Amino acid sequence: MAEYTFREVIAQAMSEEMRKDESIYLMGEEVAEYNGAYKASKGMLDEFGPKRVIDTPIAELGFAGISVGAAMNGNRPIVEFMTFNFSLVGIDQIINNAAKIRQMSGGQWNCPIVFRGPTASAGQLGATHSQAFESWYANCPGLKVVVPSNPYDAKGLLKTAIQDNDPVIFMESEQMYGDKMEIPEEEYYLPIGKADIKREGTDVTLVSFGKIMKLAIQAAEDMAKEGISVEVIDLRTVRPLDFDTILESVKKTNRLVILEEAWPFGSVSSEITYMVQQKAFDYLDAPIKRITTPDAPAPYSAALFAEWFPKLEKVKEEIKRAMYVK
Repeated sequence: MAEYTFREVIAQAMSEEMRKDESIYLMGEEVAEYNGAYKASKGMLDEFGPKRVIDTPIAELGFAGISVGAAMNGNRPIVEFMTFNFSLVGIDQIINNAAKIRQMSGGQWNCPIVFRGPTASAGQLGATHSQAFESWYANCPGLKVVVPSNPYDAKGLLKTAIQDNDPVIFMESEQMYGDKMEIPEEEYYLPIGKADIKREGTDVTLVSFGKIMKLAIQAAEDMAKEGISVEVIDLRTVRPLDFDTILESVKKTNRLVILEEAWPFGSVSSEITYMVQQKAFDYLDAPIKRITTPDAPAPYSAALFAEWFPKLEKVKEEIKRAMYVK
């Protein structure tokens, strides 16, 4: 075991897979000469050269489209968006081509692409650079959506995503790139579509994913001091979503709280809420609670942003409400 940062394991995962398969290449803005906007491709240009680590113009629609054509012709592109806010410029290629070409071609073409980069907020970046798109992409059949919460998960899931024959949306966070964790020296893969129980508990189930998992784990630790046992589930993958792990936990705890950094309407938490009431309604001893951002764009002001972003105290408050504890 050795300690690595989130950005380092992203580079490791891509490099390990690229050494095995020459059809895999990385492209995006500043991924080569600059070593990546967040240094998540550091050293890769030196190892693989400019034909496999490619700096692109500021033209997401263009290089997203190139990746679809390349994938249809036997390559396995990794496309880095400097932020998924910028993926909106290329979303037509992702939704209308990458996600649909296998079905529309009757299975004649696969589209093995990883679209990766940071999602959601990262401090004072304004409304247009602080958006969470997990539920947007998860709404589209044909795409897989992965949102790791720590370096260990990120490496194993990214390696699996690169080997997947379908397009995968791999969402990171600018605020996690410096996070450190011990990583095994031996190679490993983590399955897409399988949630992970980060902390076992008996009183209430708390579901979350991505960087806000830190808040979920802290809330569980604080609640333990007050005698409330919280089971924390990290989805890891938003599509396919591991409903079985959630349902089994709810059947044990009889209560569910969902924490998500996204707008409430049509969110991942909305889908989980529906599925739990559909398949485990008789096990619930309290209404399902959820914590999201307000239904409004993210403010730029630091003081307003602090009010907009989900708070630890709010998470603990909703856990207590689910337990009927004041």
